[in-house]
Amino acid sequence: MPIALDNLRVGRVYAFKNMGEVRKLEILARLSGSNFKVKDIETTEIYTIEELLRWGKGHDYELDECLETGKGIVPKQF
Repeated sequence: MPIALDNLRVGRVYAFKNMGEVRKLEILARLSGSNFKVKDIETTEIYTIEELLRWGKGHDYELDECLETGKGIVPKQF
């Protein structure tokens, strides 16, 4: 089950899948409500969540936190 956009945290890394595209995103800043400035980890391109979701959410939409990347703030694992 994907994470809701309002549960994203600045400084963390998330795996984003939508319309067949798979990206790893680092959240840089919260701009408003559910819009965030994000950086693509692989291409270093910066854009907003609204730009990624402009054409809607596909049947494969998924957004999950990446704990294995070693980037961002990661909670302790017990």
